[in-house]
Amino acid sequence: MQITLKLYASFGRFLPPGARHNTVELELESGQSIHSVLDRYAVPLKEAHLVVVNGVFVCESERDSYRLSEGDTLAVWPAVAGG
Repeated sequence: MQITLKLYASFGRFLPPGARHNTVELELESGQSIHSVLDRYAVPLKEAHLVVVNGVFVCESERDSYRLSEGDTLAVWPAVAGG
């Protein structure tokens, strides 16, 4: 299956070479969880503050069991502080 992975702010450094505008298209085996995709790219799970699939927030307790589907867009942001 194919999904789009978007990693923002400091997480952009975990994207593979060839990623453009914080985005990469991935070819995955069916039934991958959010955590399995983030693990694949060494994104620190404890630092993944905002995780959305197709624009819908996925809480931390569901990220290991949530199964991605063909065409999904997974976007992830770390906690960002500002003032």
